[in-house]
Amino acid sequence: MSAGRLPRHRLRVETLSPTMTLGPGEARHLHVLRLTPGDVVRVFDGRGAEALAEVTALEDLRAVLTLGEPVEGAVETPFALTVAVALLKADKLADVVRAVTELGAAQVQLLVTARADVREIGEQKLTRLNRVAQEAAKQSRRAVVPPVLPPVPLTSLTPAGAVLVAQPGASLRVMDVVTWETPVTVVTGPEGGLTDAEVQGLVARGAHAVTLGPRILRAETAPVALLGAIAALGL
Repeated sequence: MSAGRLPRHRLRVETLSPTMTLGPGEARHLHVLRLTPGDVVRVFDGRGAEALAEVTALEDLRAVLTLGEPVEGAVETPFALTVAVALLKADKLADVVRAVTELGAAQVQLLVTARADVREIGEQKLTRLNRVAQEAAKQSRRAVVPPVLPPVPLTSLTPAGAVLVAQPGASLRVMDVVTWETPVTVVTGPEGGLTDAEVQGLVARGAHAVTLGPRILRAETAPVALLGAIAALGL
């Protein structure tokens, strides 16, 4: 197997090992892709490692892959990028998770805030959000799958590194704050935004209130715009 011409199809595996046995779901996926023994795919473990693998057996309920040469995955940010986002209704959270995964988030921390649209999230929905992150990582050719973490109250958030909170009317810009000398955490609120007290509390703990431009953005748009601005820095 040669890494010169990379195959189009990618699969998530638990670990990169010499022989990898996949279950019924993955076997069905390979059948849908019309792959057969001898075909080569890319496999990644969701933690940054990626390699080529040959399909050596493909049955109805299982598939066996043989590990090949490592390949270089998509470039990650110099330090971890955490997205802390307020709980939102319906499929808005899924849209946010999908987009921020594509834009390089290392993890997504769900938040309960004063104006949050919902106050809790079920285990089934949390599992679905993690599945959305996995599919987005696969589609965007990332070798890292950001975990979506259970919600915590905003007051219990312990952000790492430089902290940016989106706030209409703020004067600081993303480029004024992000230097990639430390990890970065971005915080966005629900529909109606964070309260003044919540923003002031974050700023008192060292956060930087940053502007996303002159317009008021939807709750599901703000985290994507914030990460887009960071990605545009080219770091």
